[in-house]
Amino acid sequence: MDSSSYIVATAAIAVPIYVLVSRWAQGGQFRKDDVRIDGKIVIITGANCGIGRETALDLAKRGARVYLACRDVAKADAARTDIIQQTGNVCVFVKKLDLTSFESIRKFVEDFKKCETKLHILINNAGVMAIKNREMTTDGLEMQLGTNHFGHFLLTNLLLDIMKASAPARIINVSSMAHRPRKINRDDLQLEKSYSKWPAYCQSKLANILFTRELAKRLRGTNVTANSLHPGVVRTELSRHLAIVRFAALPLHAFTKTPKSGAQTSIMLAVDPNLEGVTGKYFADCAITKESSAAQCDETAAWLWDVSEKITGVKGDVLD
Repeated sequence: MDSSSYIVATAAIAVPIYVLVSRWAQGGQFRKDDVRIDGKIVIITGANCGIGRETALDLAKRGARVYLACRDVAKADAARTDIIQQTGNVCVFVKKLDLTSFESIRKFVEDFKKCETKLHILINNAGVMAIKNREMTTDGLEMQLGTNHFGHFLLTNLLLDIMKASAPARIINVSSMAHRPRKINRDDLQLEKSYSKWPAYCQSKLANILFTRELAKRLRGTNVTANSLHPGVVRTELSRHLAIVRFAALPLHAFTKTPKSGAQTSIMLAVDPNLEGVTGKYFADCAITKESSAAQCDETAAWLWDVSEKITGVKGDVLD
């Protein structure tokens, strides 16, 4: 067999395999396109790109009033324009939110409450991932834990009053299966003694689930639910954070999700009528799944909540 025939034969085998694997990798899909949430008010953090943008697009199609809460306002404005063009829903808004700054978070909430008196769905989607060197937030916290956990902890608590007034309401925290290898480092929570980018990221994702677990307990009887999820390994994240050479990218993409597929579980948790009242659960591929044993520790969840209150300055009576 000459070289050209070999290439053709290889492609004839490889391409169908790639297509099949890629379809399998997309995971569960939320197919209830007929579910409407007209007039429901939604905040999505990090909604200018990736799965956050796809979630915003879908919820706008369903008639929601969607707030894109983003640090990069220019990119968020571009996303807003595109979403309006695709959906015909002009009720898509941009507000600046920098989760690395408690001052920015408080200002965002203050501005939002001037515009709206209700909030039905909060999707804590934004995050940073695998920062090579230890960086600090404006408030002196390790960047990944500060952004992914403490920022969303403060944001959520400051919005709980109007969420309870809007009940039934839903809080959705985007975590990751990356939480599994870790435990919360109580002795060095900010990783001042020993920092490594992936353990830091994994700890922040574990914190998301523990936060959700404790929040769900504290919200019992309010008709406000809280759930967390693993969106899958999404292609945008793979290319941004993994040092892979160009020729390896295409084969690896077969095992990853598109942003649209990665958004499916967030969308389901936001709108599926069958999930009314379901709270404190961890989802992946549009189904309840089991989190790690460390993520099921109620004592650690309560400890993290207390630490988070002290660090963010949230008043103890926020949930009263």
